[in-house]
Amino acid sequence: MTLAITPSTATTAVPAVVGADLRVPLVTGERVTYANLDHAASAPCLREVRDAVDELLPWYASVHRGAGFASQVATRVYEQARDRVRKFVGAHASDTVVFTRNTTDSLNLLARSVPKGTAVVLFDSEHHAALLPWRGPNVQRIPAPSSSGAAIVALDRALTAAPVGPRLVIVTGASNVTGELWPVAELAKVARRHGARIALDAAQLAPHRPINARELGVDYVAFSGHKIYAPFGAGVLVGRADWLQQAQPYLVGGGATAKVTDHSDRLGVAWSAVPERHEAGSPNVVGVHALASACEILSRHWEQTVAHEQELLTRLREGLRAVPGFRELSILTDADKVGVVSFTISGFDAGFLAAALSAEYGIGVRDGAFCAHVVVGRLVKQAGSHEERAVRASIGLGTTAEHVDRLVAALRTLVTEGPKWTYAQRDGRWVAEDDGRTLPPFLA
Repeated sequence: MTLAITPSTATTAVPAVVGADLRVPLVTGERVTYANLDHAASAPCLREVRDAVDELLPWYASVHRGAGFASQVATRVYEQARDRVRKFVGAHASDTVVFTRNTTDSLNLLARSVPKGTAVVLFDSEHHAALLPWRGPNVQRIPAPSSSGAAIVALDRALTAAPVGPRLVIVTGASNVTGELWPVAELAKVARRHGARIALDAAQLAPHRPINARELGVDYVAFSGHKIYAPFGAGVLVGRADWLQQAQPYLVGGGATAKVTDHSDRLGVAWSAVPERHEAGSPNVVGVHALASACEILSRHWEQTVAHEQELLTRLREGLRAVPGFRELSILTDADKVGVVSFTISGFDAGFLAAALSAEYGIGVRDGAFCAHVVVGRLVKQAGSHEERAVRASIGLGTTAEHVDRLVAALRTLVTEGPKWTYAQRDGRWVAEDDGRTLPPFLA
């Protein structure tokens, strides 16, 4: 069957995002182009991804369950996406590709699938999605190291002390708090030397750098569509099939079952093989197609993407260093970074800064502990703040030099001259008083 799903033509430009020209209201009554500096939370949709979704929608139908031609098309799109994603992460041909809702879902699936008694080792600087699914006496949390070399030594010691039996290491590719790139290949070598498998949380890495699971030596890779400019509700877990095949289904229902029989007093169930074993229910073919399309688009533009990001990251960090009271959060002091900068400003609440940046300047940043409470609390205290919150500015394909310059200038003004508006705390959040900004018409 030949599908009418046309690949986009590669260009030398950075891929464009939907909403690049979005204008938002300020409390002062003006409207400005939105400066989205919150890509680390969720990235906007690529225009090419939107086009790919629009191309599929007329063919949308049930997957794996219909004889109709549209169902055959939808099924082919869904199954082809596995190869597209496998190629994106440089996985082995034998690795399974299980589609999930997001990285959190993927890592919880893996946690439910490890053999009983598996020793799990991870750093406490991990995102909650990687930190929380692993509980019990066989889980060892390593305090966040201060350098890449220290991380390698700490993992070696932890695995030396780990119980005999199956072992699994969890590691992030790039910190969602600091943007620092972790020494994944070196950590994987340590894991293999101790007979351990290693799972890569690539949620923050996948939008910024190429991934090659075979070269890195990792056994599992998890990431989310909404981080890689495909916000349609899909995520993925790619990796070795044996543990996933031996595990009970993560969810039970249609698709996960090969056969159900009635034995009067009970139901007999033969579960499907992976990947269907862990994809119960009607699959999100639109989200999966969007995710796979984003993978291919990013793969054609890595050189431009990295150059764009690094230029703006340098501009951002240099500008922020000139803001009075600025302190950047850092875990690995010797590591390169993707486009994420988290910081505190002495004497200013992070939530207040984020609210004022939005209300007065049309800038979107993130404030809080970024679903990494343990490490953020520690880093903020090291930066001299009594709060357990910080501000995070994150760069992506939709970021421009003007966005960066506006943020730096706005922070400098807020710090040296104060806000133009009055703010108050309500339900634990800072809000602008008498905020007359109206929501878009579709919410009316």
